[in-house]
Amino acid sequence: MDELPVTPNPWQALRSLTAARIALGRAGVSLPTSAPLEFQLAHARARDAVHLPLDTEALAQALHLDAPDQPAPVQLASAAPDRWTYLQRPDLGRQLNTESQQRLQALPLPARRYDLALVVVDGLSALAIARHAGPFIQALRLRLSAEDWSLAPTTIVTQGRVAIGDQVGELLNAKAVVVLIGERPGLSAPDSMGLYLTWAPRVGLLDAARNCISNVRPEGLSTTEAAYRLHTLLRESRRRQLSGVELKDETVEALDAATGTSRNFLLA
Repeated sequence: MDELPVTPNPWQALRSLTAARIALGRAGVSLPTSAPLEFQLAHARARDAVHLPLDTEALAQALHLDAPDQPAPVQLASAAPDRWTYLQRPDLGRQLNTESQQRLQALPLPARRYDLALVVVDGLSALAIARHAGPFIQALRLRLSAEDWSLAPTTIVTQGRVAIGDQVGELLNAKAVVVLIGERPGLSAPDSMGLYLTWAPRVGLLDAARNCISNVRPEGLSTTEAAYRLHTLLRESRRRQLSGVELKDETVEALDAATGTSRNFLLA
């Protein structure tokens, strides 16, 4: 019996351009077996990323080894006592527990007010923080070292949400705070890290007061480029003493102008 001809999939070339599930092919009227198996594996990885605990001791030691001249990181926790409570009560993830508040209040205040506080939060993907927080902070510190920035002790918060950085920054009396947090895992990105910059942090601020840089990971925005973009935002934030909707990230346009290219495919 003659074999049936195999029709090439015209969408196949597009798969090299995106992690989205396109050009999956077919077997008769169904998907090939590999497609649902890959989907189930990606879903399992995303669930694992949500429930994976952050090894705060290992992270604190790594951060301190990278910057031995800086104070050791301070380990904190939100008011959510466990992971299940954290997932069901976002409000508890936005505030420190009593012990953590007292720990920050007990820290000696410097003669000069801190310019910046870095707050590392597990969020919805401790995997992202474990993989990318260290290299990113190292890249950012390298840029800040050439300028006059006073850094607060780095804090590591478990069971935290983005807004918990406002309370940490307020208790440290920092002019600005940057929260590094594990983003909600996607089916193609279980380890994406987000960065949130807030000028004059204080409890009760709305999301409009923050600037966000998302998808920090090797397959998305590299730690080197993310550090460049955040450093540029930080300098402008300090100069204008604001953040959020009034502060625009113009780094992409600046890079395009310097290279004569455009990353916006709509304008290409």
